[in-house]
Amino acid sequence: MHADRRPRLMARNATAAALRGWFAERDFVEVTTSALQVSPGNEAHLAAFATEAIGPDASRRPLYLHTSPEFACKKLLAAGEQRIFSLGPVWRNRERGPLHHPEFTMLEWYRVGETYERVMDDCAEFLALAAEKAGAKSFRFRGREADPFAEPERLSVAEAFTRHAGIDLLATVSVDGGTDRDALHAALVAAGLRTAPDDNWADLFSRVMVEKVEPQLGQGRATILYGYPISEAALARPSAEDPRVAERFELYCCGVELANAFGELTDAAEQRRRFAAEMDEKERVYGERYPLDEDFLAALALMPQASGSALGFDRLVMLATGAAKIDDVIWAPVAE
Repeated sequence: MHADRRPRLMARNATAAALRGWFAERDFVEVTTSALQVSPGNEAHLAAFATEAIGPDASRRPLYLHTSPEFACKKLLAAGEQRIFSLGPVWRNRERGPLHHPEFTMLEWYRVGETYERVMDDCAEFLALAAEKAGAKSFRFRGREADPFAEPERLSVAEAFTRHAGIDLLATVSVDGGTDRDALHAALVAAGLRTAPDDNWADLFSRVMVEKVEPQLGQGRATILYGYPISEAALARPSAEDPRVAERFELYCCGVELANAFGELTDAAEQRRRFAAEMDEKERVYGERYPLDEDFLAALALMPQASGSALGFDRLVMLATGAAKIDDVIWAPVAE
């Protein structure tokens, strides 16, 4: 079994080395952040692994394995770093399947003073780099193919909803970021999509994304899906062109989400408000909430304008090597 997997694992190593070389050539500094954090992240549907620290006096306090190095990286930006990247393990609970592994490798990088369009260009280069290291002419997953050397399509979320679901998404979003649940519900009913009585606007948005939009993305070439509604971009700043949407994009290839990127929000008060709303939603759905990282919020007030992205490294290698599941490109998967 290992012998069958080994060529893909060697392609994984070659891709990691090439990425580190790419960043070094552009004066990025590699950073290694602590996996243990006071908060694992404050997005409603992210589930973390919890543990506790026991002090010399036997005192106990909760800690979590991070779901992303984002908070720590942004503290480093606030401390003066200009271009940084991290390539290392992160942990997410309640996730296991062909595209999910409870411990996986994330590539995260930040550019101070640069736009998130520049990060879009980075993503396109990483697709080609991974293909070259795997000796692949195309990316493949579940019958879908994409050319990793082609310029990615850039498609707004609003355009995607119109094209693939026949829904005018922005008609349900106000200029202050508020959302109209009833209007979106009516649009889903008209489009023949199932709904539930307790669905809120975010539930309805996700259903359209999962059932109508995502399966169509990244076919033939990668898709950069940008301009998410403000309510779906908790860590991103509002767009200067349309206050209803945020500077957030996701990279898709063969229908698979590979990266999530932001023009970073640096308004600490607004970030606190958004986190509180996310944790209220988490408590409503899952009956739990995570603490806020007060050091992170304090650092955010000092952080310069920046753009950054998180990319699922294992998924990138999986597509480049034609693997059927994420476990096939991880050296020693967690036992099921």
